[in-house]
Amino acid sequence: MAADPNSGDMERLSLNSNGKQSEKGHLVVCFGEMLIDFVPTVNGVSLAQAPAFQKAPGGAPANVAVCIARLGGSSAFIGKVGDDEFGRMLADILKENKVDNSGMRFDPSARTALAFVTLRDDGEREFLFFRNPSADILLREAELDTDLIKKATVFHYGSISLIEEPCRSTQIAAMSIAKNSGCLLSFDPNLRLALWPSDDAARERIMSVWEQADIIKVSEDEVAFLTGDDDPYNDDVVMKKLFHPTLLLLLVSEGSHGCRYYTKKFCGRVPGVKVKPVDTTGAGDAFVGGILYNLASDPTLYRDEEKLREALYFANACGAITVTEKGAIPALPTKDAVEQVLAKRNNH
Repeated sequence: MAADPNSGDMERLSLNSNGKQSEKGHLVVCFGEMLIDFVPTVNGVSLAQAPAFQKAPGGAPANVAVCIARLGGSSAFIGKVGDDEFGRMLADILKENKVDNSGMRFDPSARTALAFVTLRDDGEREFLFFRNPSADILLREAELDTDLIKKATVFHYGSISLIEEPCRSTQIAAMSIAKNSGCLLSFDPNLRLALWPSDDAARERIMSVWEQADIIKVSEDEVAFLTGDDDPYNDDVVMKKLFHPTLLLLLVSEGSHGCRYYTKKFCGRVPGVKVKPVDTTGAGDAFVGGILYNLASDPTLYRDEEKLREALYFANACGAITVTEKGAIPALPTKDAVEQVLAKRNNH
């Protein structure tokens, strides 16, 4: 896996480490959906059997933004919610968590998205979404805070915003603005098949923006889905089918088992942090928040394997802490909590 001197990497790296990025103040801008998750008050029951639900703010890009801010980093969220009590509540939650919410928009004609989440006994989830259409789908390109995007060191996004117009075109425009201003582009597909018209549509849309990303995080299940291969653990499958020519870092999350990493020069695996899971909602987003928090302050850390491994263990600890409580945003870790986990490892 030798570096390709003709890939355009080197030119961008000098920009990232010496040019625009050094002026930007380590800001991570997260684009996409923010919603309310309704989580059953008891585990292991169906939605119909649940006696009551606890509301928890969520939405993958918003979770990542809050995680970064909780860790002491600088983050902003761009997206649309309803001009309703839930939408205003979500904007306030971002503000309380020190996330810049100036890029949020409020739609008077559509509601904030809702998701009912059933928790199995092992903490894994099933989703029922209410978004027909919800406000997040209706974000238009004219509503983008372009100045905020241009200030970013990292621009992070998912695939849910690619499902329907006008949000799809808005996301593609935002990615272009970010790329042209020297941002690192970070993509976590965060596949939710129940929201897509078909498996083929999901695969096609996700892969349509694949080669624009500098950093990609996928789960084991997403590797199998996107490659059509039964073995998501095969490094050759991952490299041949998912590692595109200008990609800087590909991460495969493996839940409690940790993660794998792939760059042009090296690949490897970092173990997870063992905890008793209560609710896995937001764990992947906390992992992404943990690694982007580190990348925003050191945009070339993926070139140093030892540094990268430390950053990924930090990210694994972020994910592990998050599964010990219900909900996504309420369970996201602080820097102190992560450092306590790291200290335990160092004491062994």
